[in-house]
Amino acid sequence: MKVLALKFENYRNLDDAIITPCDGVNVIYGDNAQGKTNLLEAFWMFCGGHSFRGSKDGELIKFGKPFAKLDVRFFGQDREQTASIKFKGNKKQVEINSVAKNSAAALIEKYCAVVFSPEHLNLIKRGPSERRKFIDSAICREKLKNAVVLSKYNRTLNQRNSLLKDIYRHPELEETLSIWDNSLLLNGAILIKQRMEYLQMLEKRAAEYHFGISGGKEQLEIRYLSTTNAEYGDSIEQIHQKLCETFEQSRTDDIRNGCTTKGAHRDDAEILINGKNARLYASQGQQRSAVLSLKLAEAAVLSERMGEKPIILLDDVMSELDSKRQDFLLNKLDDCQVFITCCEQSNKEQLKHGKIFNVCNGVIS
Repeated sequence: MKVLALKFENYRNLDDAIITPCDGVNVIYGDNAQGKTNLLEAFWMFCGGHSFRGSKDGELIKFGKPFAKLDVRFFGQDREQTASIKFKGNKKQVEINSVAKNSAAALIEKYCAVVFSPEHLNLIKRGPSERRKFIDSAICREKLKNAVVLSKYNRTLNQRNSLLKDIYRHPELEETLSIWDNSLLLNGAILIKQRMEYLQMLEKRAAEYHFGISGGKEQLEIRYLSTTNAEYGDSIEQIHQKLCETFEQSRTDDIRNGCTTKGAHRDDAEILINGKNARLYASQGQQRSAVLSLKLAEAAVLSERMGEKPIILLDDVMSELDSKRQDFLLNKLDDCQVFITCCEQSNKEQLKHGKIFNVCNGVIS
């Protein structure tokens, strides 16, 4: 898909305007705190009506104004389409092709994008929960039924953990544990299978991107680390059997700890650069390159599975990358529409083909 034009009114600190990006790489250039990320966020808002920065709707409205509105004209699903979002207080009014929608979730089926922001570096820097969240978010965006499985798993896990805490004080409740185990094991097996299939697709494409970004010097790998010994190629039935065996072996520990100690919610994905754990041994630039490769691979997988190339939004991606890695982002991502924010004068001068937008105190030129 391609964004043809974006209009914003009373949005954050941005002056009201309409911008028309090019089909390739668009550089959003300017000093810090001028509104570059606000503009990138405006493109992202049509992916479901939520900020990638976690901001509340009321915070998107320019100070002193009663509402904010975003309008986009884009080419997707083989035709030109329009969408608009109006923010008033903490409420949203959404239209797609001039038809009012009950929820901003309706936008997900029409408009797709992938975003990188500095917070995504936590994929490597922090613990397993960040990597699980990244994988689960990706698979849930592809199919509604994947989101249903994850929701059922988390709901059942909370109920089982509550029961485990009660069993410590009331041992007679242990015989009711199997009621929650059945659902947790089934949905856990499906979730693990979905994650493994996704990671296999992601790793291949992430390795290709990282090879290009690093100038052929680094090899990126991703390994799924299962607490139940599940392996690539296992069927759902085989994973289910391994979960059953693991739960049986860990029941005593679960009751003693008052929580479910093994399962999909404890799994991890290890990211390796040249065979070494990226969290422990990679430099800041290598970590940034690795996460960027994962996000570009996410876009590639999304394109293959949904039949629509997402737009790519890269916020503050240039810092800590050497000139060769910067050149790859600016001049080698020519098969999709890309938006990159940067501060350095040299970055915009590196761009060989594309469009440059300057943001100064909310004014875009």
